[in-house]
Amino acid sequence: METNIVLSIFSVLGGLGLFLIGMKQMGEGLELAAGNKLRVMLQKITGNKFIAMLVGVLVTAVIQSSSATDSMVVGFVNAGLMDIYQSIGILFGSKIGTTVTSLILSFNINDIVPLFTFAGALVITFAKKNNYRYYGQILAGFGILFMGMHMMSENFGFLKESEVFRNIVSTMSSPILGLLVGMVFTGIIQSSSASVGILMGLGFSGVVSIENCIFIIFGMNVGACMPVFLSSAGANRESKQVALSNFLTSFLASILLSLIVVGMSATPYSLPTLLNSVPFLKGNTPAQISTVHIAFNVLRTIIFLPLSTPIIKLTKLILRDVDEEKEKMETVYLDTRILTTPPMAVLSVENECKRLGELSRKNYKYAMKAFFEGDTRLIEKVEKNEKVIDYLTHEITRYIVKINGLDIVDSDRKTMGVMYSAIQDMERIGDHAENIVEHAKEMIANKVKFSDDAMGELHHLDELVTKLLDDGLTLFNAQNVDFDIAKTVIETESSLDSHVKIYKFNHINRMNEGICSAENGTIFLDMLTILERVGDHANNVAFSIPRNKLGSIVKRG
Repeated sequence: METNIVLSIFSVLGGLGLFLIGMKQMGEGLELAAGNKLRVMLQKITGNKFIAMLVGVLVTAVIQSSSATDSMVVGFVNAGLMDIYQSIGILFGSKIGTTVTSLILSFNINDIVPLFTFAGALVITFAKKNNYRYYGQILAGFGILFMGMHMMSENFGFLKESEVFRNIVSTMSSPILGLLVGMVFTGIIQSSSASVGILMGLGFSGVVSIENCIFIIFGMNVGACMPVFLSSAGANRESKQVALSNFLTSFLASILLSLIVVGMSATPYSLPTLLNSVPFLKGNTPAQISTVHIAFNVLRTIIFLPLSTPIIKLTKLILRDVDEEKEKMETVYLDTRILTTPPMAVLSVENECKRLGELSRKNYKYAMKAFFEGDTRLIEKVEKNEKVIDYLTHEITRYIVKINGLDIVDSDRKTMGVMYSAIQDMERIGDHAENIVEHAKEMIANKVKFSDDAMGELHHLDELVTKLLDDGLTLFNAQNVDFDIAKTVIETESSLDSHVKIYKFNHINRMNEGICSAENGTIFLDMLTILERVGDHANNVAFSIPRNKLGSIVKRG
């Protein structure tokens, strides 16, 4: 007898293993098959929380994992691709989307399940194209998932004979204990779909009834928030606020709905009675478990989505916003969590490159102001920022290498090439800003003064370079061609080159006439060269745009 029980336990564990593997394979296959469509969906999210909720339902229905969607959202918030107000709608939708798994599991299709596994294996083995292999992975994962479920439910029977287990199950009807067990169990497994699937396996074998499961299901939906908390560890403050708001809505929903269910139990219309009054649910415990799971998440959304703004305010009271200085030695938008969604990782690189470009422009302006005014505080600021610029260039390069190692579309690969080229020019602008402050320090130390004409010429060149940087970054940040701005950039760069030549000639004449000393002349001529090179790099950044978009300049030019 004991040997049979041990073998049954082994079979249950084996079934659980197959179930989890099948779920993982099916979810990954669905995500890979969806590909770039996820990016398009998520890019269209606006401040409308109801649209965001629908997007969350669709994305999670596709990849069949609310944990994956929620973790993805935390990564996007951390990478600056969306804010907490956009994300909360997706989080509500993801909980509804994940209930599709329990709905599928409630059908008894065990007789034909092996065919799905066989068909999937054939496609994976013989298909030439990756897309077909992804479809094979979906089929195989679906089949394995059901085989694991069947294996578990077939071997849970020994629990019926256990007096201890029956006593434990009877206590699960208690709201507090049921909620706690559901939260802890799902927190460990980190998947509400998996934990509800296991509960349905117990229901298939007749070990539990719906009376024992209601509060456990509520608790499981709260425990499903654990992966989001783990994902937000090490992320920025807003990402942590997203995780907390996700937990608060599930926790408050579980408390409110538990009170409603307890109140119903004191009437002739208890929840189990209502479920058993529905013809296709009567006596079907797995289907009843799925129904309660779906109802919880739908009601949670109906009740709390309209209250999302007060919930966010409560979240921000608990986890207060802090002023985060961006010019620090770390990336703001790059997040390894979103490498699992390459199209969004590409967007995060673009955002980090925009930040680097802005910091390079800012550093140039600080350097020139320090040069003209002899401000030692600005000199220190430039030197500090230059270290951040070098660090960011290195980190963005590393991230681009990681992205290029992923399965990405050709357009994204070209974008990464453009970004790599641009950050080299941005980094060189930062280097030239450092060269400018070296001359500023030399002028302060040796009390060097320029003539009014020389200073006027440098101011004029600074205006041209500043315009080049401003317009160049406007073009780069848009990653598209504005013909008028592009034309202005080309004309400004040409004007800069012409004036550098004229001012070199003028300064040589001033030196010959004794108006400027040799020491002044060396600094002045070096500054002309630096400003010309900054202009060249700004021009390069301006046209760091994929060739297919640059074509319009050539056609109109």
